[in-house]
Amino acid sequence: MIGTGVFTSLGFQLAVVQNTWTILLLWTFGGIMALLGALVYAELGTHFRRTGGDYIFLSETIHPLVGYLYAWVSLVVGFSAPIAIAAMAMNNYLSPVLGETQLPGLFFLVLIPAVHIFSVSSSAKFQNGMTILKIAFVLALIGIGLAFGSNSTSPALNFSDSWKDEILLPGFAVSLIYVFYAYTGWNSAAYIIEEVDQPKKNLPKALIGATLLVMVIYVLLQLVLLKHASVSQLTGQVQVADIAFGNLFGAQGAVWVSLFIGVQLIATISGYAWVGPRVTYAMAKDYKLWRPLAKVNGQNIPVRAIVLNTGISLVLFVSGSFEQIMLYAGFILQLMSTVTVYSSLKIKKQEGFKTPFKPLPQLIYLGFSIALMGYLLVDRPKESLAGIGILLLGWALYAFDKKITQ
Repeated sequence: MIGTGVFTSLGFQLAVVQNTWTILLLWTFGGIMALLGALVYAELGTHFRRTGGDYIFLSETIHPLVGYLYAWVSLVVGFSAPIAIAAMAMNNYLSPVLGETQLPGLFFLVLIPAVHIFSVSSSAKFQNGMTILKIAFVLALIGIGLAFGSNSTSPALNFSDSWKDEILLPGFAVSLIYVFYAYTGWNSAAYIIEEVDQPKKNLPKALIGATLLVMVIYVLLQLVLLKHASVSQLTGQVQVADIAFGNLFGAQGAVWVSLFIGVQLIATISGYAWVGPRVTYAMAKDYKLWRPLAKVNGQNIPVRAIVLNTGISLVLFVSGSFEQIMLYAGFILQLMSTVTVYSSLKIKKQEGFKTPFKPLPQLIYLGFSIALMGYLLVDRPKESLAGIGILLLGWALYAFDKKITQ
């Protein structure tokens, strides 16, 4: 989960809401929503126990069309867009070291998926190692940021009561899209359920434990960034961590922070490159149009799906703007996760983990998520309609595709 969003979203949020309580509320609320979703996905994953995530859940509980649409969205947006965004952010953060060039992001966008074609164990070792490095680095930033006083002449911290007005603004809802995007990945373990040992025990532990940890990290990191930079410095900027720690450490220290942020984004690219093709693979086993992508290598890894996912990420990387891709990806992913949470209500006899206090968590998630998407549709119609257009294209493909009979 820890990747592009937490290091890039604050600048866009400060353009519309500037009270510290508002910012912290955004990240706390986003974490609570992710936690509710994690509880539901733990239930769905342990019930179906088949790799493919939402594609399996939606196909089995609602209709094969809905599962097909999710797999289509995952291919063209769900996993390829976060990879492209992470590669873009990597270029931004490495620019103080390497200059203005697209080569670092391009290099890792292509190289990292290749790591995942050898074996599941090698993928796990690589991902675990990069994740440990990432968490250690982020915790170090938080510890240093909280321990040292601010060198900023006008830090962005603002604990007034203006938050009461800000949370009613449409911009608050739009800002939540950035936050929800930053939490993207809370459901990833459910996509590879067949590769998880003791899934009934370990899947809920992974989903719920990781979401809680990340929520604490995200809230503390925003507090640190606001403490060490001004609103004018951060507003509209992508490299907010670079700016904040540049004020604290000076120009040379900021270079090192930028370098480490760029490097830790390798783990983000790796996670999506590992999990995403499994959804495409699950659909390819069922439909003729995608059948060639169902081919696996000797280690049972869907290499062709990995290559296609990487190719789409590459197209997004060279063609779109950072903010636009984040918004349209955020809208469509929120829509699909909302439908998946609804699908859990269709399960009558649960075989595995059960969501505590069901159906209350589902209803809370659905209510807030639908309201959020409504705000975004009104405030950012271009990006929202682009996401809906992707769904309609997937619907058209489904009409011409044929399900493989076993």
